[in-house]
Amino acid sequence: MAISLSSISRTTRNALPPRVVIHGAQKVGKSTFAAGAYKPIFIPLEDGLSGIEVDAFNGGSPLKTYEEVQQALTALRDQEHDYGTAVVDSTDWLEPMIWDYACRRNGWANIEAPGYGKGYIEANAVWREFLAGCNELRMNRGMAIVLIAHSAVKRFEAPDSEAYDRYELKMQKGALGLIVEWADAILYAADEVAIKKEDVGFNKKRARAVGTGGRVMHCNAKPSFIAGNRYGLPDVLDLSWPALMDAMHPAAQAA
Repeated sequence: MAISLSSISRTTRNALPPRVVIHGAQKVGKSTFAAGAYKPIFIPLEDGLSGIEVDAFNGGSPLKTYEEVQQALTALRDQEHDYGTAVVDSTDWLEPMIWDYACRRNGWANIEAPGYGKGYIEANAVWREFLAGCNELRMNRGMAIVLIAHSAVKRFEAPDSEAYDRYELKMQKGALGLIVEWADAILYAADEVAIKKEDVGFNKKRARAVGTGGRVMHCNAKPSFIAGNRYGLPDVLDLSWPALMDAMHPAAQAA
């Protein structure tokens, strides 16, 4: 088709199911959050489903190889089912599987054997294949995708300020960049904290962080953590799938 002014049309709001990445500390409630999604099916890669009753491949026992992850994605793509959300738990356990797969495919002893970052470049190609498989479920089967990740404190070299530490996904930076670009929402799960001011005398007050017992998800980036979304979400929501869906609804966004 020739490109001209007659080819211009107005885009519409994306009505496809969301691609969600949620990261945070261990046992903060990431898997429980995903278990509350619409008809979830878990692709378990670690022992994170204790105490949660959900449908999962392999009876909930962790898959061992990237080939098994591919088989799970293919089964969801090609076989009849009524699942609405595919949950990968977690990406930092998937990463070494992808490295192992890339090494076996190329005959390398380990991911750094080829030198000069070539191993990670090949691993990133496998990551793209994995994300493409997730996109097929979204486009062709109408499934939402949730990737669960653990957080790690990493040094961020900002181009317009001094370097500082922040919570990022626990993975190699090339794969991190691919997932950040792919996701529709990157959420940071954490315990809810309130700031309490105490009088310490001499007209001085001291601020102290106090846990409220609640758990929240941060939807927009702050210097201390990576987050962001394409839905205009508020900065903080309760850590639950219904809270996310309510905030993503166009009427809620308009309000």
